[in-house]
Amino acid sequence: MERKSGRRFDELRPIKIINNYLRNSAGSVMVEFGNTKVICAASLDENPVQFLKNTGKGWLTAEYSMLPMSTKKRTARESTRGKQGGRTHEIQRMIGRSLRAVTDLNAFGEKTIYLDCDVVQADGGTRTASVTGAFVALVDLFKRMRGDGIIENIPVKDFLSAVSVGIIDNQIMIDLEYEEDSRAEVDMNFVMTGSGRFIEVQGTAEKTSFSKEQMSQMTELAASGIKKIIERQKEILGELKG
Repeated sequence: MERKSGRRFDELRPIKIINNYLRNSAGSVMVEFGNTKVICAASLDENPVQFLKNTGKGWLTAEYSMLPMSTKKRTARESTRGKQGGRTHEIQRMIGRSLRAVTDLNAFGEKTIYLDCDVVQADGGTRTASVTGAFVALVDLFKRMRGDGIIENIPVKDFLSAVSVGIIDNQIMIDLEYEEDSRAEVDMNFVMTGSGRFIEVQGTAEKTSFSKEQMSQMTELAASGIKKIIERQKEILGELKG
């Protein structure tokens, strides 16, 4: 089955991951999934978060935002509204949880790492693109920290990526564009490691319920797609050891 874009149901959008994208960031990436573009930047703050003071443990957290003209209709900056929306909170917590799951937080002392994910252009899958790009930015930051003598080894246990899967007209599809996502009967996001372990699965029946068999098929399709995305990450980052 071909989609409107010409892709097969099991085909990812064209992927670009450009690291060292920002001059002032130790780890930064422009990640593109088709027309979705996200800038991810990793930075180190020498100060610990309050709840981890005197524990010897560091922290990693994420912030996510969409630029006003990342969508067809201008989206007002949340800073001008005076508060973040529920969707923003949900996504940045997802990104933070995902990255903490593969990071040794005891390896870099009482410091805080920030992952800033800014959507430049949105065409579906901004949260999964953010997870994918933020991981590359994080590893580049750790490489800089190792070069500066702050850490001895890259404190990351495994590769990490994410992808969306949905059901449209009873057909399971991977890596949904906005037009597809907006009419999906089922919408799911998978976050997985390079070894095939799950970190997060978000699934919602938007219009109709789905079966256990369909859930298995979506899981298999997501795992196959994430494996391909991680291959791209490995081309950029090389091995994590040492």
